Amino acid sequence: MFKIKNKRIFLVFFIAILFTAFYTCTFNEMFQYPKEIKLFENEKQAIDIKFPFKVDTQKIDNSILELLQKTKDCDENILYINPLKIGKTHIQVKLLGLVPIRNVKVDVIPKTKVMPGGQSVGVRLNTKGVLVVGLEEIKGIDEKKHNPAREAGLNIGDSILAINNIKIKDAAHVTNIINKNTNSETTLKIKRGDRIFHVKIKPVKSIDEGEYRIGLWVRDKTAGVGTLTFYHPDTMEFGALGHAITDVDTGLLLTIDKGEIVKSKVASIQQGKRGRPGEIKGIFYETSKPIGYLEKNTYFGIYGKVYKPIENSIYKKPIEIAYQSQIKTGKATILTTTDNNEIKEYEVYIEKVNRQRTPSTKSMIIRVTDKKLLRKSGGIVQGMSGSPIIQNGKLVGAVTHVFVNDPTKGYGLFIEWMIKEAGINIYNNSQIADKY
Repeated sequence: MFKIKNKRIFLVFFIAILFTAFYTCTFNEMFQYPKEIKLFENEKQAIDIKFPFKVDTQKIDNSILELLQKTKDCDENILYINPLKIGKTHIQVKLLGLVPIRNVKVDVIPKTKVMPGGQSVGVRLNTKGVLVVGLEEIKGIDEKKHNPAREAGLNIGDSILAINNIKIKDAAHVTNIINKNTNSETTLKIKRGDRIFHVKIKPVKSIDEGEYRIGLWVRDKTAGVGTLTFYHPDTMEFGALGHAITDVDTGLLLTIDKGEIVKSKVASIQQGKRGRPGEIKGIFYETSKPIGYLEKNTYFGIYGKVYKPIENSIYKKPIEIAYQSQIKTGKATILTTTDNNEIKEYEVYIEKVNRQRTPSTKSMIIRVTDKKLLRKSGGIVQGMSGSPIIQNGKLVGAVTHVFVNDPTKGYGLFIEWMIKEAGINIYNNSQIADKY
């Protein structure tokens, strides 16, 4: 009994030492490892599971995938996952093959193909209701200062959806309703984040304009230039920008009532400098023939449907998308429009891949290496957001932001997050077996 107890104490002590000794980059990497990875059918892939961690082969559904181990130089063992058919299973990672550390869901999916973008597009967006972008005091006919909006509890960033149960169309509509009500108490339907509520407010007649006011500034629309990332021929869904359209004053995400994308020509490029982001200035054209309509504005880009197929002068056919587990540091290219309306392909280098469990616009760090693009724009500039990133013939992501202090570098968003936001069914009509 004494010996058994001593062995248990020794085992606990040994494991504790291992935990301490290996709480290094390798240990941290394991805990940052995604809880779920997606793989394409019949496409073998290496997985980065290093000592002291091992995969428990007994926990794998061998009908869906198999593990292969190959020895490289210096007797280094490389572990590969070989997906055999579409379906779901999981792999269990254990410390020294003994202590369970992480269950990683493995989703074997059919290959998804999209047409890469790169086209400069104009974006026109009408908000749902109107957005409050400022509050101000009003000098009333009593020569006193009033701010009915602030007194009613309104904040910058609130959206006014309706007044007295009348749905708001635009900023002018707000003015008309307020003046018709004169000094009567008015009910506003307000959206603040995910919360919708009502407030009562009494307009004040301005001594300066002679009209009734409630003491706020509102905005109902915005427009700008960005880059199309992809469109999916099977569903006609598109994704662009790779980041949200936000209000210029409040920085808040704008909710879409109506919106569309139109053709845009690059008029000029302001070069990016250290501390001063550059900018592509575009001109909308053929505005009576929009390319597509907007369905949603999210933190990971804008999405909607195109009215007809969009051609790409460089990629004539759809290409496969890659998931984050397939993306490597190394050479890549971006597609973007820098002259008139012609797509060009430029060389970049993926310096870092941030493995992510949940969507973020900072999935990758890329650096522009193409001398032509560096001479033309200085690197990444505003208006390039959404430019497709392509590696090994696959669409891996989209450009999202530039580094203010180094315009040659910027962030990229994984294309898998954009495909998810677009609501594209990656399985199509495939039958999926769920087994865990």
